[in-house]
Amino acid sequence: MKKLFLIVFASASVAYGQSTVSISRADYQQLKLSGNLNPNVTYSFSDVTYPTHVKYNGGIQKNDLCDCMVPLDSTFTLAMLPNDDDSSPLISLPFTFDFYGNTYNSVFINNNGNISFQAPYITWSANSFPDSTYNMIAPFWADVDTRGGYDSLGNYSGNGGSVWYKVTPTALIVNWDNVGYFNMHNDLVSSFQLIITNGSDSLISAGGNVSFCYQDMQWTTGDASGGFGGFGGTPATVGVNIGNGVDYFQVGRFDQAGTNFDGPVNGNDGVDFLDGQEIYFNVAGISTSNTPPLLISSAICDTIDVYTGDTLKSLNTTDFNIGIMTPEVGQTIEIITNTNAPAGAFSYTLTPISEQYYDLQVSFNATGVLPGIYHASITAIDNGTPIGIATKNFIFEVIYENSASINNLVEPIYKVFPNPTNDIINITYLDSEKKFQLELMDISGQVILRESAKNELNLNQLSNGIYLLKIMLDNKVVATERVLKN
Repeated sequence: MKKLFLIVFASASVAYGQSTVSISRADYQQLKLSGNLNPNVTYSFSDVTYPTHVKYNGGIQKNDLCDCMVPLDSTFTLAMLPNDDDSSPLISLPFTFDFYGNTYNSVFINNNGNISFQAPYITWSANSFPDSTYNMIAPFWADVDTRGGYDSLGNYSGNGGSVWYKVTPTALIVNWDNVGYFNMHNDLVSSFQLIITNGSDSLISAGGNVSFCYQDMQWTTGDASGGFGGFGGTPATVGVNIGNGVDYFQVGRFDQAGTNFDGPVNGNDGVDFLDGQEIYFNVAGISTSNTPPLLISSAICDTIDVYTGDTLKSLNTTDFNIGIMTPEVGQTIEIITNTNAPAGAFSYTLTPISEQYYDLQVSFNATGVLPGIYHASITAIDNGTPIGIATKNFIFEVIYENSASINNLVEPIYKVFPNPTNDIINITYLDSEKKFQLELMDISGQVILRESAKNELNLNQLSNGIYLLKIMLDNKVVATERVLKN
């Protein structure tokens, strides 16, 4: 895309295409720790050993996410032995992957949270996109270290996570499973996934050919990138970059804990924003001059249950959030919805968070709606040339349930104050004897605080922004309140 111009600062990294030096892992480690790696040299490991068809044997239980995270099972193969900065051997693909008009039938999986097509990359400090040096797809480009650490007695314990992959006739799935960060830290670990396809695989929605999926993201930065305790220093980069300075987009750069997010080119963001998110898109075609809006959603199940059978709107309503991002600067967003639900049941509110990022608060109110299956879609249209269009579909099942009757629950009279707040919010109830539960969600719909039988929440450690407070009784939502932290 031609509208984004980012300043790329020099950082400790190693690019391919220069003079090559063969080096042992031990010598490389010492040079990296001392900051003496030569940025004009390509390093290759003289003692690298590739795994031989090592299969995942941790069982086939599904992950907590219901949409985009493909569960690891015995069909996945280990990409690399425990390492720092390694890459897989060249992996052949039985399909053609279209990357901005460049077609590939093989790929390198790089330990540091990305894949590449022209050469493997050992680069541990991420650059911002666009970058003419790298040809990569990066669900989370950062200094991944899967060697693990040491126990309290100083014994090597490993447990630094693993990188697994699976090839199907139409897709490549790569899973960075509970991976740690440099130098051999596993106090914080992250799990994320990349899928690339031939463009027709149903693993990715809406005709996309790339999907990023995130489970629990706990760190951003390794020690050799200026990080301390997994944060700070050179931020991790999420995005795609063909390497010609034109065709790319950047989702964001992350260097801190928390859920704050303001788009791809503003301030660095909080890595917890990615938790539970799916980002899917299409990079097929020659020199894509306008990337359609990205719909960033929590892993919403195929069918969303909504209960009816009472007269309390708060019990009949389900609410969730969709993030909408325009990769290009200066574009506007138009929202079009379509539904077969009765008038007023499906609604939304669009809130601009920054010039390039919008929060879409979606609600389905089943009050007076007959039980059954209802469909809705949200289409985001930008004003680029040509216009970009992205659509997400939803299925709601309205279920009648007598237990939700007004006779079984008296709606509490409550007060939330102060709002806005700098740190503490207080919640008082008319019926103080009931044991209410509290859930605080960020704008992406992720629950970040849970408390039971309490009358206050401490937001001191959270980033400034908009949050949603749900007040529940017996695990049923009785009220929802918007809270502003400033």
